[in-house]
Amino acid sequence: MANIKSSAKRVLVSREEAARNKADRSQLKTNLKKFETAAAEGNKETAETAYKAAVKSVDRAVSKGLLHKNNAAHKKSSMAAKMNALDK
Repeated sequence: MANIKSSAKRVLVSREEAARNKADRSQLKTNLKKFETAAAEGNKETAETAYKAAVKSVDRAVSKGLLHKNNAAHKKSSMAAKMNALDK
């Protein structure tokens, strides 16, 4: 354990932040997988709701610093293309 009080606090705070980031990343991956499975099945109604949730979680991940904005744009573009392919 750290000898300095401020460094001891940083250890605790960084553990909390790491746990929060891990939970947020897990939720992001879950939302993306839900969309992917709905799109693969061809279920348009489920895919639409999953798409909205996935885009929202991707945007939230960017604001929290979990994803780079270009990575998020790539993911959203890919999902939009899959949604458009369901219409055809």
